[in-house]
Amino acid sequence: MIRNNIKTLLTLSLLLLVFVALGQPGGGDPPSGPGGGEPPCWPPPCVPVDGGLSFLVAIGAAFGGKKVYSVLKKK
Repeated sequence: MIRNNIKTLLTLSLLLLVFVALGQPGGGDPPSGPGGGEPPCWPPPCVPVDGGLSFLVAIGAAFGGKKVYSVLKKK
């Protein structure tokens, strides 16, 4: 039981570390000055992250929760 808790804690902490590292600003392009207009985007077809991605994350979390619940119910 303790071993499973340690594995879960380690996995969650590594995932959190990855999300924090990916959330940092890049050092590539210098910021535009005042009144610089639209911010540059990369890759060129700027695709906004909207509700679709949030929906997929929510569905994935629900599916994962169901799987964990069914595994724990078997025990």
